[in-house]
Amino acid sequence: MAGVGKLLKQAQKMQRSIESLQTQLEAKEIDITSGGGAVKIKVNGAGKFVALSLDPELLKEDAKLVSDTLLTAIQDAAKQAKDYNDSEMQKVTSAFQMPGMF
Repeated sequence: MAGVGKLLKQAQKMQRSIESLQTQLEAKEIDITSGGGAVKIKVNGAGKFVALSLDPELLKEDAKLVSDTLLTAIQDAAKQAKDYNDSEMQKVTSAFQMPGMF
């Protein structure tokens, strides 16, 4: 059963790599702007929203425009964080291919 031991060690190494990556993802910040800079969102690589800034001039606009601009910015921030997370996770997991498992 030497093969099983090797697979177990490889799985443990991958788990440590993923845990390390998760820490790095939380430290990575992504800045997103929308509405010509009227909305600024900061999200980390793990998808947690860190900051939101609104230009006071935006708030003078029609409520629908403000809502649409905010929604677009939030959706863009979530997508960018997910894409970054997926890309970084792929780098870690692609190095560990276990036959018959992936």
